[in-house]
Amino acid sequence: MNLTVRLAAGLEKLSPKQRQASIDFFLSKQQPDGGYCGRAGGSDLYYSAFALRGLAILGCEDSSTTERAAQYLRGQLQSSVSVIDLISLVFAARLLESWAGMDVFSTASENWTQSVADLFEALRRPDGGYAKSHEGQASSTYQTFLIALAYELLEIPLPDSQQAVAFLLSQQRDDGGFVEISVMRRSGTNPTAAAVGGLLVLQPQVKQQLLTEELSLDVSEFLLDNVTDEGGLRANTQIPIADLLSTYTGMQTLRDVGAWDQVDVDAAQRFVDSLQQPSGGYLAAAWDEVDDVEYSFYGTALRGLLLAEE
Repeated sequence: MNLTVRLAAGLEKLSPKQRQASIDFFLSKQQPDGGYCGRAGGSDLYYSAFALRGLAILGCEDSSTTERAAQYLRGQLQSSVSVIDLISLVFAARLLESWAGMDVFSTASENWTQSVADLFEALRRPDGGYAKSHEGQASSTYQTFLIALAYELLEIPLPDSQQAVAFLLSQQRDDGGFVEISVMRRSGTNPTAAAVGGLLVLQPQVKQQLLTEELSLDVSEFLLDNVTDEGGLRANTQIPIADLLSTYTGMQTLRDVGAWDQVDVDAAQRFVDSLQQPSGGYLAAAWDEVDDVEYSFYGTALRGLLLAEE
């Protein structure tokens, strides 16, 4: 949770009015059952995790909100949900525990954690990575990162962590970045951020320095090449427009690899400013028309990152 603390420290530099506008946006997305909705409406574990992360880093102190959210999450423990929703449930539950002192897992069945681990392992592929679905044959860089992080939050060592490390490292390409699946040749900002995040999670388990100086330099050069004139990062070199997801993950990764001194913070600040709406939420990019919970988290987190590193 060190990242949450750092982003929260940055956002404390916002004026109370600015911070409250963003809090009010996230609160407006909470549904009667305590969950949070995306653009389609209706409570959703995926968006609930983003909303709760946003409220946590903004320092929201509304206990009724967290109590309702905890009730919603507890109600999902025995539901049959997708893998990404299950991961979101783990993230959101651990966040509520550290932020609001609420134990969502207190009502879980005795074997719930093991059943989650079994589900994750059913997605393990021979190359050491994890696929996005049971039908998928290709390991995903992003899914491998998420599952590694979920194992950490569940306080279970990732099985065969060295093999997962080998998979992540195999996803790097000559341009210095990483790809999402092995058949791809063109790296992307978000797979690169996921690979670095995964290596950082697994580093203590394998007791080996994975983020070497050479790898960090390669990654920083790739990411800096994806900074656009807008001040944000694009998803890959084929896309001309920056977006908040790529900008936040790319900027966070540049910090992680020790290249923050090469970030144009003022330009990045102008970029995030351009996407905030009167509602307090954020658009995904210049092409977007509707603010939503996910991209509003990225916009809020990016603000926190930029302010924390001033």
